[in-house]
Amino acid sequence: MTFLQSILIAVLQGATELFPVSSLGHAVLLPRLFGWSLDQKAPEFLPFIVVLHLGTAVALLIYFWRDWFGFLMGVLGRGRNVKSERRIFGLVCIATLPAIVLGFALEHIVRGFFGSPILAAAFLIVNGGILFLGERIKHAGRKNLDQVGWKTALAIGACQALALIPGISRSGATMVGGVLAGLTHKDSARFSFLLATPVIAGAGVLEVPKLLRLPAGSFDGGMMAIAGVVAGVTAYLSIAALMHYFKKHEIEALNPFAYYCWALGAWGLITLL
Repeated sequence: MTFLQSILIAVLQGATELFPVSSLGHAVLLPRLFGWSLDQKAPEFLPFIVVLHLGTAVALLIYFWRDWFGFLMGVLGRGRNVKSERRIFGLVCIATLPAIVLGFALEHIVRGFFGSPILAAAFLIVNGGILFLGERIKHAGRKNLDQVGWKTALAIGACQALALIPGISRSGATMVGGVLAGLTHKDSARFSFLLATPVIAGAGVLEVPKLLRLPAGSFDGGMMAIAGVVAGVTAYLSIAALMHYFKKHEIEALNPFAYYCWALGAWGLITLL
């Protein structure tokens, strides 16, 4: 992997991790479509992607620091909205459980999917269908997070486990789960991004030590660090753009992302088959 390729992948990951279009699917599919000679099944490739995810996790923490600080104050029993902060933090914890359990259980199967651009293209089309169908069958978005029950939070958390498959968007699945539960697009996006932080950070905790155990010279640590910073900056800008977009758009807000996934997935299948 060249330095330029690593930076381009970092920008791509930072831009697509929070958009409901599957950053993992892009990371698997686009290098193949662009003709890059990357060994996506190499031991260091997945940890490299995880380093980019860590940059994204830092961006999420910075953007939503008030939420996380509020959760901390709520746990400590301080502040004006202790009950509300504790409740929402509890929902985040509950909704994170399915991804942790299924992530451990399906790790080896997921690694087999990871290097298949054709599967990534096919599941991008599936992802577009999930977004489009979600907009068709959603409930009117009138709830806020204080009105969400633990069973609903658990169901939304289970949705994000679908993103273990390249091509299925974690944020897209959880946003659809949120709007199906009656949340507005803005609150669905906020909850999705709050859920992303522990999941992405947890993936880093598991994979970065494996990266450090790779043979010397098999990866460029400096290049990976720079790529992680680039991914984080790009992710922060993406979060800001998405929160503004969902604040302004409530009707069929996920449709443009569905069309994009269909187009990219179809291009991938036509080119690779």
